Amino acid sequence: MRQLQGMDASFVALETRNSPMHIGSILIYNPATAPGGFVRFKDILRFFESRMQLSRTMRQRLVRVPFDLDYPWWIEDKEFDLEYHVRHLALPKPGDWRQLCIQAARIFARPLDLTRPPWEFTVVEGLDNIPGVAPGSFAMVTKVHHAAIDGMSGIDLMEALHTLDPNTPPPNEPDTWQGEDVPNFAGLLGKAWLNAVANPLRQVDVAAKAVPGIANVIKGLAKRDFGLHGEMLAPRCRFNHTISPNRVVEGRSVPLADIKAIREAVPGAKVNDVFLAIVGGAMRRYLEHHGDLPDKTLTAMAPISVRSGGEKGDMGNQVAAMIAPLGTHIADPLERLKFVHSETVNSKAMTDALGARNMTEISKVSPALFMALGAQLYTRLGLADRVGPPFSTVVTNVPGPPVPIYSSGARLESMMGLLCLTDGLGLGHVVQSYVREATIAFTACRKLMPDPDFYADCIEKSFEDLRDAAKAAPAVSKPKEKSKPAAKKGAAKPRKAKKA
Repeated sequence: MRQLQGMDASFVALETRNSPMHIGSILIYNPATAPGGFVRFKDILRFFESRMQLSRTMRQRLVRVPFDLDYPWWIEDKEFDLEYHVRHLALPKPGDWRQLCIQAARIFARPLDLTRPPWEFTVVEGLDNIPGVAPGSFAMVTKVHHAAIDGMSGIDLMEALHTLDPNTPPPNEPDTWQGEDVPNFAGLLGKAWLNAVANPLRQVDVAAKAVPGIANVIKGLAKRDFGLHGEMLAPRCRFNHTISPNRVVEGRSVPLADIKAIREAVPGAKVNDVFLAIVGGAMRRYLEHHGDLPDKTLTAMAPISVRSGGEKGDMGNQVAAMIAPLGTHIADPLERLKFVHSETVNSKAMTDALGARNMTEISKVSPALFMALGAQLYTRLGLADRVGPPFSTVVTNVPGPPVPIYSSGARLESMMGLLCLTDGLGLGHVVQSYVREATIAFTACRKLMPDPDFYADCIEKSFEDLRDAAKAAPAVSKPKEKSKPAAKKGAAKPRKAKKA
């Protein structure tokens, strides 16, 4: 048994019929590299079964504490059934991209069964009419509960179910996995009581560790190293209301080389700044079309991974966040990128001063009962329609593999991320890179965005406008790096830091 952390438990508390708290992806595979040039469903089952021991996520289920008096626990599921979690269907004719997105949205809208390991993969065949997709290719629509993984641990799960070579044999290590009995009512209450007694001490410890970060923030504000200003407060827009149980998903892929070239047009800009500016341009175009564009800039919550090297394979979430203004009030794409860059520098400086890890640790000592009650009251009272949003959308950037990877011998051709939504957050974006492309995908409430094709076109047009503006801009010389003083003869060489 292993207990969830505070942030992981919050995703369980937020789970409702309209807001299933899972994340996932649409993966497209070309079976030409597999033995015989095709992959059967039973080949996928056999491949997954041979690699179960490489992931902690696959065979663990949640056990909730009675009355939500404490955080839930993970146990190894004695009733684990692989064929329940891996499903199979085919698109009807013509089997085009729109049909795949509709089917993926329907799958993604259904909550997971939290009495089983919280994940499902659906193999989708019949991709017969998608430009750029080879005949015989298949997709996999994945969903995994957010309590089990964040973006980076999701990549580790991808590594467990993929290989770097299509002919890689199954792992040699024996699978020594064993299931666990579900803990009884009295035992869970006893553990909850012990944690309730110890939690105030943990809160004091976390508060003490947070004091230096708070002092750094006050010092930074006084020295004007960064600032708090109105641009970080989000105005309300059509996506900041209660949501329906229905979803739409879509996305566009762009060359990663173009994103890096755009970055060079603004000194110091990062790849993530470019993606934020593209999303800002897309939301501006979409909301302007619907007559709903606020005068003030919209903002995005941008997750920051604080996962250490030693936590690479751990389940759960190790993330903090920063608020990134999107520049939706700026028409010029290059000026928008400059604005986004200056704002993310300010937000990151503030996050660094406070300590991103401290933000994560604070969430681990939030009382479980209050967390569950607060989440339920927020939904039942419809507060999303009455209270101003903390941010307008989410833009999470997940770096994918830089080289081709394979599952059941089939080469992964593209990947598109999917996000969970909640009341007040009806639109979320996932930016994901893979080999030479980057995909900007979104998940939205169908009630709040009935025209996902148009928003996908807005993303594409925003990218093209920024790309063309960057090409037309005069070349910017990079700032010269300060020359390092020459090392004295006989001085010991500094040791290289070990890679995580």
